[in-house]
Amino acid sequence: MVRRILSNLIEKLPKGLILLGPRQVGKSTLAKGLGADLQINLADEETYQKHLKDPGLIKRIVNAEDKKALVVFIDEIQRIPSMLNTIQALIDENKSRRFVLTGSSARKLKRGQANLLPGRIFWKHLSPFLFWEIEDQFDLKKALITGTLPEVYLEDYGRELLKSYTSTYLREEIQAEALTKDLASYARFLDLAAELSGQYINYSKIASDSEINKETIRRYFDILVDTLIVEKVKSYTQVSKERKARQKERFIFFDLGVRNAILKRETSNFSKEEMGFLFEQWITLQVIYLNRTMDLDWEITSYRDDRGLEVDLIIEDKIELTSVEIKSSQRVDVKMTKNLVRFEKIIGKKTSKIIVYQGDETQNFDNGCKVFPYKKFLNDLLTKAKS
Repeated sequence: MVRRILSNLIEKLPKGLILLGPRQVGKSTLAKGLGADLQINLADEETYQKHLKDPGLIKRIVNAEDKKALVVFIDEIQRIPSMLNTIQALIDENKSRRFVLTGSSARKLKRGQANLLPGRIFWKHLSPFLFWEIEDQFDLKKALITGTLPEVYLEDYGRELLKSYTSTYLREEIQAEALTKDLASYARFLDLAAELSGQYINYSKIASDSEINKETIRRYFDILVDTLIVEKVKSYTQVSKERKARQKERFIFFDLGVRNAILKRETSNFSKEEMGFLFEQWITLQVIYLNRTMDLDWEITSYRDDRGLEVDLIIEDKIELTSVEIKSSQRVDVKMTKNLVRFEKIIGKKTSKIIVYQGDETQNFDNGCKVFPYKKFLNDLLTKAKS
């Protein structure tokens, strides 16, 4: 049994919880571990239809004398957003009552103008397995190719599950979210989005290459963000007027195994260059997920300017700004530090300059750049997050 970092945090919450995350990341398993007195699974079609047709049913069940439910678990709450109004009333009637809700689409809650229960419930996000959660059984190549969705990572049939995930969920349910009759354009977009995962997005070029309207592409990307399928990485723009930072976005698929499966490459042999690009995305995702899981309020960006200077990852907290170059190589040399040094000069303030790589030795260069094996970098980051 893998102990999730989020488990330790939500067990201490004084109120209820809405736990958001893509399908198959383990939301139901984690929520059930909180010891529910009553469970309502809206993913079950019969249960869903009963509550949809009878909005008062949940109140009668919760208030039934023989139930006495103090912890109520409702799975896939986004299927009936209006149920949140009744949940608010039930919480207000009994302050000791605790609701644990899960959902896989913030979009459906927003679109349904749902009551977001301000002041009555905490919102948390669950990701696929994090490095720190499976460190003892961590396999980097497996994480980069088949991903870290819990069942996919732990079970022998994981790759087969990925095929089902991309066909029945991403290409059907998320497609329904797109609210389009042009299924062919959405299918082309999804393949293209997977191919471009981790790259800076040029909407005009994508529109030209795919023959899909530019605004439609923007809307499709927004849908993937709202349904938690991609993570948006903004550009760092606080530079001197002499430089022009490119204010383009990057989108990274929430799980690299899902990204590869969309492209039908979950069993492929990737080139060294491709594995390096996947490694960069994976490290970035670990930082994003740690920041969100622990409510750290770090600003996470990347940088590219009109003169070709790039920095893979920038982490800014209240104390310092850390610029990170991510290398998949086993060795590093001083040439690899030049972008970090140039970036520090451009922004005009002291930064912590780090190269993360797949080698084994920690190193310091005379120009102030430090080199960390990726495991040490991630473990140091967790230590910082806890401090």
